Amino acid sequence: MPTARRLFGRRLLSHWQEQIAIIRTAADWTVLLYLIIPGGLLGGRLYYGYWNETLPAWSTALPFLVIPLLLALLMCTGGMLLMVQEGDSLFLRQRQGWIRTLMLRGIVYSLTVTALKISAVFVLLLPFLIRGYGLPPAAVFGLWLATITCSWCIKLLGHIVAVQRQGFRRWLWLIPAITVPCGIYYRAVLFWDGYPVLLWAAAVLFAAVSGFAAAYRLSMRGTFMSDVREDYKQRMQIAALLLMGVLDKPRPTRHRPWIFRKSQPLLSTKLPESRLSAAAIKALIRNPAHLKLYLQFTGVSIAAILIVPVVLKWLFFIILTSLMTYWLHSFWSIFAGDDYIGLLPFTKEQQAEAGSRAVLILLLPFTLICAAAVCLPVYGWWGVVLFIPVGAGAGFLISRLFSAIRLER
Repeated sequence: MPTARRLFGRRLLSHWQEQIAIIRTAADWTVLLYLIIPGGLLGGRLYYGYWNETLPAWSTALPFLVIPLLLALLMCTGGMLLMVQEGDSLFLRQRQGWIRTLMLRGIVYSLTVTALKISAVFVLLLPFLIRGYGLPPAAVFGLWLATITCSWCIKLLGHIVAVQRQGFRRWLWLIPAITVPCGIYYRAVLFWDGYPVLLWAAAVLFAAVSGFAAAYRLSMRGTFMSDVREDYKQRMQIAALLLMGVLDKPRPTRHRPWIFRKSQPLLSTKLPESRLSAAAIKALIRNPAHLKLYLQFTGVSIAAILIVPVVLKWLFFIILTSLMTYWLHSFWSIFAGDDYIGLLPFTKEQQAEAGSRAVLILLLPFTLICAAAVCLPVYGWWGVVLFIPVGAGAGFLISRLFSAIRLER
């Protein structure tokens, strides 16, 4: 490329082609035309009706403060795309001016896309803002300008934090970087009726902060790899959305587990069966996918028990406990069938005893919580005394029954 501008144009075109290719893997253009054309005609007719006919009843009952809240949520989506790539560390290392040009044009492009997205939403909201809430054109323009500049401010501040911080420190800095502009924006919109100048003042403030943030971003050094990582996240957003229900999120590489960090013995006895049981328990808890599924099923079970009538609570308790026990035994089968476990000299009797013990220990928290969800609403203060022995007894009996059926000795 002879100039940095042409290099940016080539990368931008490549980015668009990449996004189109990702979309085409999930939807054929012929099918999209059959959906877009009728949808566009129907949407245009509805939009015309919002301007010339009576507004829907739900729009008149909706308070105005919901609008800036929804706009604030919209402003927190998306990110910055700087058009930097991994190979720039080799080929553009001596041309900092080119890197700066790429980043500057990437910032301008990202902020332009943000402004277009906000403007498109405002076009859809115009009938409700003008006809439903009675905003004058000057107030609508001020709200639009404040929303765009606030979104710019959030994007830049969030991007600066993302490339400078890692781990929990990133979240500690992201909270004020996002909530402070959103709070100022919401307060300015809240008092627009009595003080219309607040919207314009907020827009000027956000624009000034965005300008300083952009200048600071261009002057930052030592964040090249973080820039590449954030650009890759933005380029893969559509792909991640399409694959959300197909592939599991990749697990982050950990040098030490987040729980049981010292691999201390979990059970007091040193029998081989106990060591194998403890390894299975740690494997489930340390795996985010398995632990998330365990907690999700527990939460759904508690909600189901609390919702159903009193006469069905115990029946639901037994059914849900049986389902959880079945899933835990399935997890044990996968764990015990691993190649690494097969290298260990455990007999079938020892594996069955270890599996029975591991399933019981993992099941007890679930049964105790669900038993509390049954006993406390039904028996009142007596439930405080009953739920522990009832939950432990039910967990012991059901786990032993499943172990006798499913575990081969």
